[in-house]
Amino acid sequence: MEHVKPLRADGRRNREQIVAAAAELVARDGAQASLEEIARRAGVGSATLHRHFPSRQALLEAVFRDGVAQLCASAAAQPGKNPAAELATWLEELTVYTATHRGLAAALLTGPDGLKAEEICCTDMLLDVLNVLVARASSVGAIHASATTKDLMVLANAIAVANEDDPLTARRVLHLALTGIRP
Repeated sequence: MEHVKPLRADGRRNREQIVAAAAELVARDGAQASLEEIARRAGVGSATLHRHFPSRQALLEAVFRDGVAQLCASAAAQPGKNPAAELATWLEELTVYTATHRGLAAALLTGPDGLKAEEICCTDMLLDVLNVLVARASSVGAIHASATTKDLMVLANAIAVANEDDPLTARRVLHLALTGIRP
């Protein structure tokens, strides 16, 4: 087994700054955001960016994993006192994140050194936390008995993809879907 040397504090800081800058620029410009601009925004040179992330795919994967980890932490922080509202709020966060980071998931799946869906593993993380929120909402009769976790994931993702780069519309359409269109 190969021993991986942990990053020094400055290396960790550079990596974190690169991921933060990439997340911001991917949200603004999509998955094809300029690597040079990401490096500049992070306050590092191009060589430093490439030392931490040898390919665009590696950087996008880090951005995606970081965002998913934040979404999962947000779900885990829900107290369970109002299951229906907590489920709706988290689905909204997921939908807005996916709509805002346009092209990110597709770029990860179709890029030159494209990752297969099962290699990203973020879907399982999302489904795990969504399972908890759905179980809580179900236990108080707050959602339709036939609604599954996967149904809600498909709903949120479909709305996000259909409203890519328009988080306000994505949020509104998700709200309509969750409340129904009847008065």
